[in-house]
Amino acid sequence: MEEKYNHKVIESKWQKYWKDNESFNTLDDETKEKYYVLEMFPYPSGKLHMGHVRNYSIGDIVARFKKMQGFNVLHPMGFDSFGLPAENAAIKHGVEPSKWTWDNIHEMEDQLRTLGLSYDWDREVQTCNPDYYKWMQWIFIQFYNKGLAYKKENPVNWCPSCQTVLANEQVVDGCCERCHTPVGKKNLSQWYFKITDYADRLLENLDKLPGWPNKVKTMQKNWIGKSIGANIDFKIDGTDKEMRVFTTRADTLFGCTYMVMAPEHPYVMELVKGTEYEKPVKEYLEKVQHMNEIERTSTSNEKTGVFIGKYAINPVNEKKVPIFISDYVLMGYGTGAIMAVPAHDQRDFDFAKKFDLDIIPVVDSKDPDIDVNDLKCAFAAEGTMINSAQFNGMNNRKAISAMIDWLDEKGIGQKTVNYKLRDWLISRQRYWGTPIPMIECEDCGWVPEKIENLPVMLPTDVEFTGKGESPLTTSKTFAECTCPRCGKKARREMDTMDTFLDSSWYFLRYCDPKNDKEAFNKKKTDYWMSVDQYIGGVEHAILHLMYSRFFMMALHDLGLVRDEEPFQNLLTQGMVNKDGKKMSKSLGNVVSPEEIIEKYGADTARLFILFAAPPDRELDWSDAGVEGSYRFLNRVWRLVYEFVTKYDVKEDTYEVISEDDKKLNYMLNTTIKKITDDVSGRFSFNTAISSIMELVNELYKYKELKNINQPLLADAINKLVIVLNPFTPHICEEMWQELGHKGSLADVSWPEYDDSALVQDTIEIIVQVNGKLKGKMDVPSGLDRAALEKAVNDNLEIKALLEGKNIVKTIVVPEKLVNYVVK
Repeated sequence: MEEKYNHKVIESKWQKYWKDNESFNTLDDETKEKYYVLEMFPYPSGKLHMGHVRNYSIGDIVARFKKMQGFNVLHPMGFDSFGLPAENAAIKHGVEPSKWTWDNIHEMEDQLRTLGLSYDWDREVQTCNPDYYKWMQWIFIQFYNKGLAYKKENPVNWCPSCQTVLANEQVVDGCCERCHTPVGKKNLSQWYFKITDYADRLLENLDKLPGWPNKVKTMQKNWIGKSIGANIDFKIDGTDKEMRVFTTRADTLFGCTYMVMAPEHPYVMELVKGTEYEKPVKEYLEKVQHMNEIERTSTSNEKTGVFIGKYAINPVNEKKVPIFISDYVLMGYGTGAIMAVPAHDQRDFDFAKKFDLDIIPVVDSKDPDIDVNDLKCAFAAEGTMINSAQFNGMNNRKAISAMIDWLDEKGIGQKTVNYKLRDWLISRQRYWGTPIPMIECEDCGWVPEKIENLPVMLPTDVEFTGKGESPLTTSKTFAECTCPRCGKKARREMDTMDTFLDSSWYFLRYCDPKNDKEAFNKKKTDYWMSVDQYIGGVEHAILHLMYSRFFMMALHDLGLVRDEEPFQNLLTQGMVNKDGKKMSKSLGNVVSPEEIIEKYGADTARLFILFAAPPDRELDWSDAGVEGSYRFLNRVWRLVYEFVTKYDVKEDTYEVISEDDKKLNYMLNTTIKKITDDVSGRFSFNTAISSIMELVNELYKYKELKNINQPLLADAINKLVIVLNPFTPHICEEMWQELGHKGSLADVSWPEYDDSALVQDTIEIIVQVNGKLKGKMDVPSGLDRAALEKAVNDNLEIKALLEGKNIVKTIVVPEKLVNYVVK
């Protein structure tokens, strides 16, 4: 065994061994209990960052640990490889999206291997591969046939300079990221998935996911946004139209003093056409087009709006109230119009103050310090109804249902359930994505491509100019086709699919990645699914995780999978920061994984990133922490080196005889138990590593004793290497071999701890005076308060320490400490 720890030689050696021996390839063995661990697959940007290292290291510990426990572990990797960056590279550098993507995939595969991750590379999938997106198209057709896919017009971001559609992420501060021209809106006919059909199920099933963080479930509940209220119809004075609003606060209806419509509401231009209000309304619409939903609904923004010259009639009291348009009302939620009650809603209050509109309170406060007739801000708390006719005197919460019943009797409103969730717009006017397998025929309308003709391949005769419509429209071969139904000339859909579709079922393809007859075999997914542990960033809490759940439910309803939920347990790892900020190229605080691996090795990078913080917390990068992790691994290496070069232990069995033997045996078994509990139950990797460090300290102390139990030391060092293996596998494989073992630690079972060894005859407690440490002493374990206090009081050194002092109080914590409060 070499005296010096050479991470470069060791890591290269074992990465080659694992690859050559297919150490982590997984078989579909139904005789074994399965465990499916999965990290969210990356986009092939070409470079790993520290967030990747953290995510994948967490998953690798779990995978290696479960394999050592005897589970049949599925731990795959792939690439979410369609998307805008490849297309932008084609525009900017003239490189084909496929070449740019595949070059990056191959580079990242190599980088992932240098981390020593235990992936089954034989199951790798890439979403840009035709053998994957063929089945993505097949799933789309199944959804279409089930009525879950449909087409309608919708406004999109449009750059008038580039003459192209832009995704939301290409719009920066309201301008095109390429040419900085203000972005407008343009109506396009696009494809949608009816995720709203699953709104209630998506909500209800969250209660069946105890292994998910509550914050993620809350985010999904808020995104779905189920609310129970009433639809109420307001007549528009002087017209035959009615304006419908949805409200959860029917109790405040008598306090409505104005109405607000979304600027995009279809009634707006019709109501102002030919009037003095037409011009200011158009100007306001132009302004709003350049704002996103977050900007429009921000509570901190100054309220803006335009009166449209019309009035609505409040159905409960026949009062006329003015109608405005304002950016803070969206067409995408409710009916695109609201009744404004400024006394009891802060946004409405701010708007009313700005435009000098009436503020009529209808809920009185129980707090004598709050005068609702002279409000400085909106009063949104519970109270008693006032100014509300027959509802006066009622508790306002109880008045909500009473008011709804009354509205229903009068025929001017009805109880309604509303959702914030909207159907999923899946069309993208892009090239580098899965072609939507639909064909438009003049006679037959929209018709799915025949299954036997899949995949509809992306053409290569396209131009990337950054201008005009999708690059697909520049192909001379793609658009023209024949109708699958009648055989006449027809035209293909020019849009591709949102890349979120590709990532909404990839976990199923991993179960059966080479199947060329079906997307996945149900028998195989019944064995492997659902994913036992999913790991990824909290930024995917809503879209990716919601879409994956929707896909799984829809596929379940189609009879294609057994389960309704894709992921049993979810871990959302925290970000990696440096200097208190998220690592970013623009901030110049990025730490390259390649540089760390080159200098210290992958095992050091893994150890630091797992030890520095609990996995769900933010991690602050520390150069000193990396150095410390490297020193620890060198310390473990020296421990094994000194043992191998000094001893040749032939015996496997031993007796624990001396007190020192008992202490080491206790520490060994306690460490195994703690790591087992920390990794399998809590994912407390940092505390598990800490306990390993304590064991190493104890081993260094023990080996310096004169008369040591060599078989016990050998057993402890062997087990140390085994339990350290999931965290730092390369160095552990090498030490295992140097300790005289054949094969790989990947095939070694996780050690069991001895319960009897966890019981100590004596324990060390600390003695304090006024909270300051004054000494330590060994006492029999299991002493109660009185017995522990007596044992310490009888100690001659403690007696001497307390001599002449006035003991005011004695604090006793069994098994831990005795603290004397003295004057």
